Amino acid sequence: MIVQLSFVRHVQKRLLARRFLLVVFDGLLIVAAYLGAFYLRLPDTATLQGFLPSTIRLLPLAVITGLPVLLVSGWYRGLTRYAGSHSLYGLVPRSGVMVLVLLLTSTLMGGPQPPRSFWILYWLLFTGGAIASRIILRDVLIHHLDQRQHSRGDGGDGDGTLIYGAGSSGMSLLLALRKDPRFRIVGFLDDDENVQGRTLLNIPIHTPLRLERLIERHRVTRVLLAMPTIPRQRKRLLVDQLTRSGLQVLSIPSLAQMASGQRIVSDLQPVAIEDLLGREPSNPDPVLLKAGVEGKAVLVTGAGGSIGSELCRQIVSLGATRLLLMERNEFALYAIERELRSHGAGSQLVAVLGDACDTRRLTDLCRRHGVQTIFHAAAYKHVPLVEANLCAGIANNIRATEAVIAATLATGVERLTLISTDKAVRPTNVMGASKRICELLVQDAAADVRPGGPILSMVRFGNVLGSSGSVIPLFHQQISQGGPVTVTHPAITRYFMTIPEAVQLVLQANGMATGGDLFLLDMGEPVRIADLARQMIELSGLRVRDENHTDGDIAIHYTGLRPGEKLYEELLISPQDQPTLHPLIRRATEPRRESHQLAPLISQLHEALANWDEEQTTELLRRLVPEYDPGDGHPAPPLVDALIR
Repeated sequence: MIVQLSFVRHVQKRLLARRFLLVVFDGLLIVAAYLGAFYLRLPDTATLQGFLPSTIRLLPLAVITGLPVLLVSGWYRGLTRYAGSHSLYGLVPRSGVMVLVLLLTSTLMGGPQPPRSFWILYWLLFTGGAIASRIILRDVLIHHLDQRQHSRGDGGDGDGTLIYGAGSSGMSLLLALRKDPRFRIVGFLDDDENVQGRTLLNIPIHTPLRLERLIERHRVTRVLLAMPTIPRQRKRLLVDQLTRSGLQVLSIPSLAQMASGQRIVSDLQPVAIEDLLGREPSNPDPVLLKAGVEGKAVLVTGAGGSIGSELCRQIVSLGATRLLLMERNEFALYAIERELRSHGAGSQLVAVLGDACDTRRLTDLCRRHGVQTIFHAAAYKHVPLVEANLCAGIANNIRATEAVIAATLATGVERLTLISTDKAVRPTNVMGASKRICELLVQDAAADVRPGGPILSMVRFGNVLGSSGSVIPLFHQQISQGGPVTVTHPAITRYFMTIPEAVQLVLQANGMATGGDLFLLDMGEPVRIADLARQMIELSGLRVRDENHTDGDIAIHYTGLRPGEKLYEELLISPQDQPTLHPLIRRATEPRRESHQLAPLISQLHEALANWDEEQTTELLRRLVPEYDPGDGHPAPPLVDALIR
């Protein structure tokens, strides 16, 4: 503590000493500008001698009144080495006030007065001299910092660093890193031909075409991305180019993070794979977004899961009056409730520790709290685990869906939205087949709803980035442990979407539902998982080890498709899908099973599940979902096949 106080005092003394020197310099500049104005206005000696008494009388006053004006107005608060045009222009009104104060003082004192044009000359000379001196001093300090940085052990002989982007963010980053011994900035890269070949703060700006030459000449090992608004597609291509050159890529925070004060420009971080896979964010329709939640009591099942927790966050932000968080995992429920409360949730929060399969509990909750909207996100979704625990997985998913439907129909619930999955399309695994049955149950219930009754709908989408059980956290773990990274098949592809975007679209789909709707979210283009693994390894600053690069760091091992796993996922059963009010949301037109066909099979399925009869359960799955094919997956369609090649 004593050492810290001593250091603080030392820093304060240095700052005071520097400011004192600037004050003394400005005092001398006032004298010089004052005398210079007299000389320019009264160039002949005889006239100048006539004003000598008033000159001598006002000169001390110029210093005595001028310096306090500059001090009080904050002229000495800024750091000279960061003095930009905005701060320098701030001297213009300050010096104007300084001259006016001297003029008023001189007038009040009486006696001979200088010519009126003298005051303008005095203002111009002092303002120009002060601005010029600060610019020169700033450049001298910057040059000194550059020289000191290059004289360090990691300076001219160390690894070089490039900044990609010679705009305002790049300049701010350079200024922030000048005193950081870890970085020796050797140049900027920029795509703009108008700035290539020029310098920014004495640092040259190069075309990206010179990257390989710069790597060789300056031993460049990393590139800092200073382009917070770059489109994702462009960023993906750029990062791929840089990592394939063996460079470590770091990025400044997003504009939103810097604007909110969460991060500063020098908070460099590795480029997250999520930043490259996600799409450009689309502007939501505020009317659709709020339709089912604003001013309403909302229940979210599976509130502690990846989708459920994000639903809770956005529902609270959209102004729900009450939010019931239903979750059977105690810690997950505790975590999301604590998070929402810590952010000052405006909604009344009700944490419900319980099972979504409990129809009586759900019905009681809906009645007691006047629930108007339900988002059913609770389900078993891990394909291999559900495949290995067939009866438990099917029972959980189907019974929970039946329970929320029953509670919706028995109470005053206005809207129910089932969170489904792309694995329900021509399913090859038990989990996907069970979710398809859940869709059939919702379709059947919606068909029997009378006009003015509850609106039941479903939303189907693919993988979300960073969810529990997602491949990305697994790859991160495997890379941190030194590998290998395991991929099931060289050609396997998946669609990816960020969790916030998926939830935003789910909320808008809920708002446009009319009853029995099956909404499909546009997932963008499929991503080959092998390419994803390779890019994550390279983003970590490592190299892939394969037959062509035996000296690489981490290998990719192919383990074979797991039971029920597809080579590719698809979102549509029928191509006759319809557009909606949102460009990224489609409405599927799919045949439903009639109640007299569905009900007996569901009853038999419950009986088989109660007896843990896996053979009978599998047979009933095939009858309920004729397209269910638990083979080795399907060959990729032409589009996916072309992307793979």
